[in-house]
Amino acid sequence: MPAVAAGGERRGVTEAPRPTLSILVVVHDEEHQLADCLERLAFADEIVVVLDRCRDRSRDIALGFADYLVEGAWEREGPRRHAGIDACHGDWILEVDADERVTSALAAEVRDTVTGSDASWHLVPVDNYVGARLVRWGWGGAFGRSAHAALYRKGAKQWGDQHIHPDIALSGRVGVRLSSSLVHHVDRDISQMLRRLDRYTTARAQDLRDSGDIGSYGHNLRRIVSRFWKCYVGRRGYREGPWGFLLALCAALYPILSYLKARLEPDSAPGGGEGGGEVGDSRAPPVTHLTFPVAEATGLLPLPAEGRRGRK
Repeated sequence: MPAVAAGGERRGVTEAPRPTLSILVVVHDEEHQLADCLERLAFADEIVVVLDRCRDRSRDIALGFADYLVEGAWEREGPRRHAGIDACHGDWILEVDADERVTSALAAEVRDTVTGSDASWHLVPVDNYVGARLVRWGWGGAFGRSAHAALYRKGAKQWGDQHIHPDIALSGRVGVRLSSSLVHHVDRDISQMLRRLDRYTTARAQDLRDSGDIGSYGHNLRRIVSRFWKCYVGRRGYREGPWGFLLALCAALYPILSYLKARLEPDSAPGGGEGGGEVGDSRAPPVTHLTFPVAEATGLLPLPAEGRRGRK
């Protein structure tokens, strides 16, 4: 039995250090929603914000909340994500996009999970909103997700090198799926949803060209039917009425539009990829033109404690 000193203090008992949590937020011109995202993340031990070619006030807003900023220009999603992952010092990482919100219930569950979990990664469910409408059913087909591996031990998640929807490699044992959801404001309205479809298919077309195999016209025509059925019936989009039909339609058109762009349009290299807001905006400056001075754009900037106005 461990010795107990006068006053009740135990000698020879060393408590295991509490696992630390970093939250990673990747940003491209998100001034309209970034503060609302970051102000909900004070429960983390560390906030790391990656600024990809931001031309608005995103940097100024991030300065009020972040512990570290990583600034630069990335053509592909994987290298951009890994620039942020490399900057994280926590044992665990929670990925949050600028158009996502962490509720108090999710924050508490994440804290409990990283403290007690012996797994390497956990799926986090997602509540997807289009405007004010919560759309629960029918997501998928590279056009949305109902859950993803947003919480993981550092080193357990590797992002691929594609322009859009990179392949994800997860190592170690999967833990229990969290019960609290991440709130995701996917699109403001149908027009923004259709612009996103256009942006995603442009990026996917570039991936198809880069692979050297864009597929066949007939195969992608058949996928219109199979993808629609998968989202509308298999993922029960029919439960959302016209909204489910709209999601299934976009998911069905994604492969054929990507193929047609790869086949019929000239080669292009869109910037950015997956993530909140207009990350894949083709108007972004070329990757060879850094928005920030090279020393800043390629470096890690620790922020003084007095500068983190949004942190408790």
